[in-house]
Amino acid sequence: MNESPFQTEPNPRDQAPQFVLPLVVRLEKAAPPARTDALEAAARAVLVMLSDERSVGDGEWAQAVRDWQDARIRKVVRRARGAEWRRAEALPGVTVTGKTAEVRVFPPVPLDGWPKELAKLQVSGTDLDDPEPPADADPMTPVIWLNPDLDMSAGKAMAQAGHGAQLAWWELSEEERTAWRETGFALAVRTAEPGRWRELTASGLPLVRDAGFTEIAPGSCTVVADHPALR
Repeated sequence: MNESPFQTEPNPRDQAPQFVLPLVVRLEKAAPPARTDALEAAARAVLVMLSDERSVGDGEWAQAVRDWQDARIRKVVRRARGAEWRRAEALPGVTVTGKTAEVRVFPPVPLDGWPKELAKLQVSGTDLDDPEPPADADPMTPVIWLNPDLDMSAGKAMAQAGHGAQLAWWELSEEERTAWRETGFALAVRTAEPGRWRELTASGLPLVRDAGFTEIAPGSCTVVADHPALR
């Protein structure tokens, strides 16, 4: 990928049919997931989809993934519980679990062509909390750093974490991708300190600028993907 799909300016990608990657987070009233765990599960879910054998070559999802990656790279996170979650789980996709979070990722669909089981799920206002502050990330673990100056809902932040993971994936060699996959896509999502954020945005590491479709201003820098192999 020579040109980032995460831009605010008009782009040849706008002329392609637009697709979206659906993600659904399980959000049971009695036991909601921790926010950071949900963000990390969403980022891993994107990597699982990109690396799945069904998403490459002649795989059954490969054409949908190619069509999605030829256009703007959109991800939408919806939430489900109870019977909604069971219906979502019955659709083709992959469920990624964390310590407390379950996130299911589905092959890309046309922007206006969501399966009815997913189209009716709530998308806005998904918010979560961390019961305790997350521990510092291991320096050798890939980290998706969040902009400390942006106030994003959990759903929005999950999508942005997925964008960051995807940009890192594109930058890696096949050998580096294999090594990451063999760890189960170990990663951390953390909010950067303001000074650290300024360093990260000037570092040359993969940076996501949001298109501004929801919640935040177009062009906002949302995440930086800090993978040790890219430093």
